[in-house]
Amino acid sequence: MADILAKDGKHLLLGNEAITRGLFEAGVRYSSTYPGTPSSEVGNILEKEAEKGGMYFEFSTNEKTALEVAAAAAASGVRSFTFMKHVGLNVAADPMMTLAYSGVKGGMLIMTADDPSCHSSQNEQDNRTYATLSLLPMVEPSTPAEAKDMISEAYRISEAVNLPVIFRTTTRVNHARGPVDFGPFADTPAKGHFVKDDPKYVNIPAYSKPNRTRLLEKQKKAMELSEESPLNFIEGEGDVGIITSGVSYTYVKEFVSDVSILKLGFTAPLPEKKIADFMRNKKAVIVVEELEPYLEDTVLRISAQEKLNVPVYGKRSGHFPREWEYSPDTLTAISDIVKVQKFEKPLSKADITLPGRPPTLCAGCPHRGTFAAVTREMKGKEAVYCSDIGCYTLGIQAPFHAADFIICMGGGAGAAGGFSEVTDQTPIAFIGDSTFFHSGIQPLVSALFNNHKIKMIIMDNRSTAMTGHQPNPGTGRDFGGIATEPLDIESLVKGIGVKFVSTVDPYDVKATRKVVREAIDFDGVAVVIAKRACPLELKKQKMLKVKRCEVDHDKCIKCYTCLKTIACPALIKDKDGSILVDDVQCIGCGMCANVCPKGALEVKE
Repeated sequence: MADILAKDGKHLLLGNEAITRGLFEAGVRYSSTYPGTPSSEVGNILEKEAEKGGMYFEFSTNEKTALEVAAAAAASGVRSFTFMKHVGLNVAADPMMTLAYSGVKGGMLIMTADDPSCHSSQNEQDNRTYATLSLLPMVEPSTPAEAKDMISEAYRISEAVNLPVIFRTTTRVNHARGPVDFGPFADTPAKGHFVKDDPKYVNIPAYSKPNRTRLLEKQKKAMELSEESPLNFIEGEGDVGIITSGVSYTYVKEFVSDVSILKLGFTAPLPEKKIADFMRNKKAVIVVEELEPYLEDTVLRISAQEKLNVPVYGKRSGHFPREWEYSPDTLTAISDIVKVQKFEKPLSKADITLPGRPPTLCAGCPHRGTFAAVTREMKGKEAVYCSDIGCYTLGIQAPFHAADFIICMGGGAGAAGGFSEVTDQTPIAFIGDSTFFHSGIQPLVSALFNNHKIKMIIMDNRSTAMTGHQPNPGTGRDFGGIATEPLDIESLVKGIGVKFVSTVDPYDVKATRKVVREAIDFDGVAVVIAKRACPLELKKQKMLKVKRCEVDHDKCIKCYTCLKTIACPALIKDKDGSILVDDVQCIGCGMCANVCPKGALEVKE
C-alpha cells in the first residue's frame, strides 16, 4: 500500500487510496462508514492512518448511523466525510433527505460507491438519482487522480451552498490504478461548536416548509456554481458532440476521435446553459453514460426546450444498454456516427478456455459446520432459509442449498417473521455478527413483539469478513487511540427477552445439530449463536494454529458423508474413489472428522 501521508511526489494509487489522500489534502477531520465493496479500502486505510493524519474515523453500526454522526460534525463546523457502497445509501437515505433541508455548516461529502454489473452487490442501482431526489449537489470523478483532486473542490462547493455533496464513484474508479500527484494538507479545525438554531435543524412541519423553499434557493446557487465549475469542461473539436461523465469519459477519450467532448464532473445540478451552448450547431450529440439515462434525459429536455433540433443518441435511441458497466466494445454501437478505434483483444474466447471458479466458503470456514448442522437437522422437514448479505450468502451452493430468500442486510430476519405467519414452514434466518448489529436486532425485537416464531442463526465469525475483516461491536474497537470492549451477543439477545438462546461451536457439528433441534422444537423465538473466528482473520493476525486432517483408509468405507455434509475444498475424491486431504488447504478444523461415522478422519498436530 502506498504511503497515503507522504508529503509530496507522484504515486501510483488505487482509486480508493487516491480518495483517502484527497481527504487529508482537503482537511477532513471526521469520517465514518459501514464497510461495503467497492468502498471498503478507504475504511481499511483510515483505520490505520486517520489518527496519524489528524482525523477521527469510525466504523459505525450501519450506514444510517455513519451519516448521522458525520452530519453532527459538519453541523458543528468540522469537515466530515461518510462513505458506503451504493445499497448502503438506501439505509442512509432517511437522514440524508432531511439533512438536505437542514444543511450543514462545515463541508460534508457523502460518497456512494456504485457497482455497475453487480460485481459484489445484489443490484446495480444508479445512485445519481438520489441527487435528483434530495436536491443535493453531486460530483463524479473519472480517474484516481481526478478522484483525489475533486475531493477538495467538492468541499468548496459544499461550503459555498451549506449542503452535503454526493461524491459518486463506481467500481472501475474505486479499483482502477493511476498516477496521482500529492499536494499539501489543508489546515482546518478538528473541533467545532454547534450553534442552536431550531428553525434550521429541528425539522418539524412548521420549520420544514421554509427549509424546503430555502433548499430550492440553494439549488439555484448550486446551478450557478455548476455552470462555472472547472469540473465541467469542453475538449476536442468536431461537428459531433459527446456528453459524458464518470468512467465512461475514459473510454471515450481512449477510443473515440474527431469529436468534441463535454466532460461533466459536477453532475447535479447539471449545467443546463453549458449543455445547450455545447449542443448548438452540432450535427449530432451522443450521450455516453453507464446505467440509467440520467444525463440523456436532461439533454433531451434541454434540446426540446431550446428547440435545438439536434439528434441525440444514447440509451433512449437504442444505441446503448441500460444494464451493466461499459467497455470499449460498447462504443462500437456508435461507430456509424463517429470514428471508433477498434479494440483488439489479446486473446479471443477460442484461444483459451478458463475453468469456472464460483465463489465458495473457504476451507475451515465455520459457516460450513453451521450449515451442515442446520440442513441435516431439517432434512425431510419444510424450512424456508432466509439468508442475508455476507460470506454466508454462499450457503446457497451445494450441498447446503441454505438460501431461499435474500433481499438486503437484515432482510432475512425480517422476512422470516412474514413467512412464520403465512406458511406452515419453519423460517430459519441466517445472519452474520456484523449484520446482526447493523440491522438484525430490530427484526428480532419485532419477532418477539408480534410472536413470530422464527429461528435465528447468528453466524458469529468475529469479523465483518466479506468486506475485508473490519471490526464491529461484537469484536470491540482497538484503533485510533480508542479501545472498547466487545459487546456480547448472547447477553444482548437475552436482554431483549429471547427465552431460547444458546451459543455453539460450529466446528462441533454434532453438538450444534443437537442445539438446532432444540431450537426448532422450541415454541417461540429461538436464537442459536454459532461462534468461531474466521480462519482467514486468525491467519492475518498470526493466531491460526494450523493442524492437518488425515484419512485412515483402513477405516474409510467411502460413504462420502464428509463430502456430502461439509463439502470442504480440502477434501478430494481420488480417481479410485478414495478420500484424500489437500494439505495446502486443510487447516485441521476437524469438521469432517466430527461427522465421519467410522472415525476414518483424524486431526493431527
